[in-house]
Amino acid sequence: MKLIRIGFFALCLAPFALFAEPGEFNQDQWNRMLHRIQDRAVSENIDSRVINEVIQNSAFIPDIVQRDRNQPEFRLTLAEYLRRTVTDTRVTQGRAARQRHTALLRRVDERYGVPPHIILAFWGLESNYGTFKSTHRLSDAFLTLIYDGRREKFFTDQLFAMMRIADKNELEVSGMRGSWAGAMGHFQFIPTTLAQYGVDGDGDGKIDIINSLPDAMFSAGNFLNRLGWNKNERILRTVTVPGNFNPAWADSRTRKTLDQWAALGVRNPDGSAIPRGNRSAGIVFDVPPTPTNARITAYLTYDNFYRIKRWNNSNSYAVAIALLADRLR
Repeated sequence: MKLIRIGFFALCLAPFALFAEPGEFNQDQWNRMLHRIQDRAVSENIDSRVINEVIQNSAFIPDIVQRDRNQPEFRLTLAEYLRRTVTDTRVTQGRAARQRHTALLRRVDERYGVPPHIILAFWGLESNYGTFKSTHRLSDAFLTLIYDGRREKFFTDQLFAMMRIADKNELEVSGMRGSWAGAMGHFQFIPTTLAQYGVDGDGDGKIDIINSLPDAMFSAGNFLNRLGWNKNERILRTVTVPGNFNPAWADSRTRKTLDQWAALGVRNPDGSAIPRGNRSAGIVFDVPPTPTNARITAYLTYDNFYRIKRWNNSNSYAVAIALLADRLR
C-alpha cells in the first residue's frame, strides 16, 4: 500500500505533486485542513494526547482515494453472492465459534434478546469470525478522504467520533485500524455507529470493539436490539413464484399480506400453500420469472429482514445473514 507520511509542520519551498497527475496533492492545503481539525478538536475539549496522535506524522494515502473514486460497478447475482458467503467452511467455523463462546453468546441473548445464531451470522459475514484483520490506521484513512473532499462531511463526522471514542476509552489512535472506508472491529462498525451503540461487555470500563470480543458482541446485540430485533419471528421463508409474477413487486419496498401473496401464486418450494393471514411481507428473488420459466425460487421477507437492511442496505446481504443463521442454529 502506497502512503505519504507527512509531518504536520513540514514546509514546502515550492508546489509539488505526489500523484501521477500534477497538482493532485498540495502540502499547504493538507496543512490547512489539519489546522482546522486541530482547532475544532481543541474547541470540543478532546484530549491533547488524541489530537496529537491524529495530527502529528499523519499520512495521506493515495490508494484510498483511488479506491473511493473507482469502486467496482459489477454486481454479483444473489445466487453468486450466496455461493461466496454461505459456505460449508463458514458454517463449520461458525459452529466451532459457538462452542468456544457459548457463555458469552448466552449473555448477549439474555441481555438483548438476540440469539447466538444471529450474532454468529453477522460476525461470520463481517469479519469471518474475527479472522479478517483490517490494517489501515483509521485516522489516516479519514484524513485522506476528508482532504479528497468527495464526502467531506461524512468522513469528518467519522474522524471526530473516532477521536471522542479514543479519548473517552483511553485508546491508542495507532491501534484503531479498520477498512479503507472506516469500518472496524469484529462487526465492522463505523465510529458514529459505535458511538451510538457501543457497549462495555467485559466490564473493564472501556469500549474496544477491535480487541475485546465481549465489547464487540454486546455492541452488536445492542444495535440489533435497538433496531427492534424480534427473536420470536423468522427472517424469511424460501418460496417459489410463478412465471407471470410481476418483477416490480420484488423491489424490496413492496409489502403485501400473506393472503395477498398466496393469491398471486406464491407457494412453498414443495408446492404447498404458504401460511395465511394479514402479516405483512415482501418478496426478493434473483432472476425475474418468465412465461417459459414456470416457477423460480424467491424469498418471502419479514420484519427482521428489513432490520438487517438497516445494518447493511443490501437484499443479498440480508438473505445471506438469514440463511447462514439458519445453518448455525
